[in-house]
This record gives sequence, C-alpha cells and structure tokens, in this order.
Amino acid sequence: MSEVARDTRVFRIGIYELTAETGELRRDGKPQSRLQAQPLQVLLLLLERPAQVVTRDELREKIWPANTFVDFDHGVNTAINKLRGAFGDSASNSRFIQTLPRVGYRFVAPVEVANGSGAAAGGLTRNQQHTGDQEESLDQQNDIGSWNSAAVAAERPKGLLSHPADLPLASHAVTLGLFVALQVMYLVFYIAALANFSQLQGIATGLTRHTYATFTVIILAAAVGVPLRLYLLSACAFRYRRLGENFLKLFPFLLVLDELWALAPFLIARYIGLGLALAATAALVYAPFAQRSLLLMSSRPKHP
Repeated sequence: MSEVARDTRVFRIGIYELTAETGELRRDGKPQSRLQAQPLQVLLLLLERPAQVVTRDELREKIWPANTFVDFDHGVNTAINKLRGAFGDSASNSRFIQTLPRVGYRFVAPVEVANGSGAAAGGLTRNQQHTGDQEESLDQQNDIGSWNSAAVAAERPKGLLSHPADLPLASHAVTLGLFVALQVMYLVFYIAALANFSQLQGIATGLTRHTYATFTVIILAAAVGVPLRLYLLSACAFRYRRLGENFLKLFPFLLVLDELWALAPFLIARYIGLGLALAATAALVYAPFAQRSLLLMSSRPKHP
C-alpha cells in the first residue's frame, strides 16, 4: 500500500512561518506554538486561497464531515479564536483573518509558499492544489476523524452535559435503535393522551384546582410533541446528514417539553401508586439527556 505523500509546504506570513506537516508556527524564526488539528486544517484552507473568501459551508464540508457530530458553530469559532490568538490578531482589527458575518473568513495578510527544500513561490500551482485536496481528504479521514485528544480536550466546553469525546464508543445500530425506541415511546404517550381526551380531563379535575391550565399544558405538549417525534423518526429512517447538529439545536426546546411531560405519571398515580409514579417520573426526567448521549455516540466517528 503506497504511503501518503507528506505535506512539505512552509507558509511565510510576514514575521511568521508555518510548517504545514507539523503545524509548528514560528515568529522571527523562533518556535511560538504548535497548532492543533482543527485550527491547523482551517488555517491551511485559508492559506491555500489568500485574499479569497472561504465560506462556512466549505469549512463544514471539508473539515467537519457529514458523518461527524460536532457543534459546528462552536468548533469553527473556537478554531478561529485559537488562530487569532496564535497570530496576535483580533476580530475588530483584523490583520490576518477577516470575518465576513454569516458568510465565512478570508486571510488578508500576504502569503508566500515554499516546499521543504526552501524554494519559494508566490502561490499554489494547480498540481499543488490538487495534491493538497487529496491530502486534505485523507487528513479528514485520519487526523480530524480520529478526534485528536489534545484538540478535543482544549475545545471541550465547560458545563454539566457530556461532550462527545467523554462518551464511549458504541455500536451505531444499538445507539440509534435505542434513540428510535425513545422517540416511539414518547409518540405512544402523546397519542394515548390525545386518544383519551375526556378521561384525561376527568383525571386532571380530580388532581388540581387549576384544571384548565393543567389540561391545556398536557394537550399542547402532546400536540407539539407528535410532529417533533415524527421528524426525528423520519430523520433516523432516511439518515439525515445533519441530524446530530439539528438535534443539538432542538435540544433546549425538547428538554423543556420532555421535563413537563415527565410529570405525566402523577396523572395516573391513583392506578399505579405514588411510588411507581415517582420512579417513572425520575426515568422520564433523565430521558432527554439519554437521547442526547445516544445520538452523540451514534454520530461519533470510530477511531481508525
């Protein structure tokens, strides 16, 4: 099997010099920092097209493949911020990386390219661009797809929710199957509530003085939940390319909806007992977080 060609390019950007193969950035010939995987890939795309706009969609397609689940907005913003920090640049006074809001980014400083032997050039030839594209494709499968541990650790957001790198590798079929099962469970709950409309109203009347408000919340939650679950089920069935990203955007709303619905077992506490109703509520409180973790594990790429 042939060995992948090494990227021997050296980019000279004013007083800075970047070695593409290692990600080492030098200032005035002195080592300054070593760029991590994702910031390096973003920078190489920008340097290959100096003074041209690299759109956010291009960054998403080339560096964050469709089968890789990440928070793209957080990932690209983190990468750009790291690059600006390495160059001492800022968004308000861009000397290197210019932001075009909602469009993309442009490298505005003069760039010279040299190969490993030091032969300088003013730009990339067509053959170099083609070779770079091939290497970039392989890098996506190896460097970026392998979830470089140092880069992930540095970019891990602070908070209570699990980051994809914190979760174990698991079978795609198992995790997606469990995720689908949870969607079916909620769909059954919603349909059952709407099917037993009058009985549900009677139960609500016996439990609280705020019958109308309680009944309205239950019905609205079910009415909103049905199309939402149908969307998630169809997305799983047809393998939507950005299901993970879309689910992350929906998660705050889904969390509120599911936590409200978690109180539903108390509506039938007289039939199943208070203890079982409390246990069912506890399980339903955890359910939205379980869905998130399952989808993260399902969408996370495997180590090569």
